[in-house]
Amino acid sequence: MTQSSPYANSLAPQRFSVVVVGAGPAGLTVGNILRAAGAECLVLETESREFIERRPRAGVIEEWAVRGLERRGLARNLLDRAELHTACEFRFEGERHRLPYQELTGSHHWVYPQPSLVTDLVREYADVRGGQIRFGVRDVRLHDLDGDRPSVSYTCPETGGRQVVECFFVAGCDGARGATRAALPPERARVARHDYGIGWLALLAEAPPAGDSVLFGCHPDGFAGQMPRSPEVTRYYLQCPPGDDPAGWPHERVWTELRRRLGAAGAPPPVEGPLIEKRVLDMHDYVTEPMSFGRLFLAGDAAHLVAPIAAKGMNLALHDAFLLGDALAAHLTGGDGSGLAGYSQACLRRVWDYQEFSQWLSELYHGTAAGEPFRAGTTLARLRRLFTSRAAAAAFAEQYLGTAAHY
Repeated sequence: MTQSSPYANSLAPQRFSVVVVGAGPAGLTVGNILRAAGAECLVLETESREFIERRPRAGVIEEWAVRGLERRGLARNLLDRAELHTACEFRFEGERHRLPYQELTGSHHWVYPQPSLVTDLVREYADVRGGQIRFGVRDVRLHDLDGDRPSVSYTCPETGGRQVVECFFVAGCDGARGATRAALPPERARVARHDYGIGWLALLAEAPPAGDSVLFGCHPDGFAGQMPRSPEVTRYYLQCPPGDDPAGWPHERVWTELRRRLGAAGAPPPVEGPLIEKRVLDMHDYVTEPMSFGRLFLAGDAAHLVAPIAAKGMNLALHDAFLLGDALAAHLTGGDGSGLAGYSQACLRRVWDYQEFSQWLSELYHGTAAGEPFRAGTTLARLRRLFTSRAAAAAFAEQYLGTAAHY
């Protein structure tokens, strides 16, 4: 909740038009949009610059999101270096089924690791556009969000003293466990949550992907996925019980399960390599409504979480950031408050659309492993329909690429 008395034991307050809390894709995109508009903003980040530029995260970016970055001068390295993906492949009942989504929709995905995008965005914001950013801050608190001049206070990592920043608006882009989400007044925030009751063992392997596309293995023993990150690094997922211990998945067990669950006639096996990351993700979603509270506007995981089932999280964060950055710039430079007034509603349309698709896709991935013959049968019927009906395949491709919900 909002804390009071920010000035106790603090230095004289600084003033910026906007304080952005969190230096992930959403926060840095908002900051870059504001700097391009000539607005003064400050980005606060609890981690170091080195940490955020190396933190392993998602890598699939939808075409509309890339075009949004490009329009704002933020996609130069991405367009030069990212891999373009035009199809994905499902494997079930021992067979391979390729779904050529570019052929069906005219759109495609880019694969560009999130640390690379964050590196690009922080360099553009801090080094090129001269934006102010402070790393390693601690104990971030928000104050007077319902007033005309809210403020944000934090502990300075160099001095250990409290610093107060007064502003007109706060952009909350610091994720699910951040200070901005914690500042929400419970009587005004509705949080809708969905738990899938499954876990995914998330793996990062120092090995090239087996093939040129994302692979989805729908197996009776559990889902497996391959998501290429670069020619040298591959992200894998294995369905497991929620709360499972990663230590129970030694190297040999991981690769045995990947080979089995991704196995199909004529398919090369996964390329084995060292596992440089291994953690269990419990699959769940949440949505906070509304996404604005007084002078606080939430974006990305601070407002909503979509499980990595459909690779939508970073794309939703960028959608929020485009809307919020443009709306803040319009208000600060031209007095147009319509974008801020409609921000929450505009964001939530896409949020709920992606949540629905994630839920639908979860059944496609996991239904055959549910231990229920009826669910297994209906899941296989859905899978077969994707590859016998062009209309069904095109509808899937539109949602998978985000083209059904235009920005």
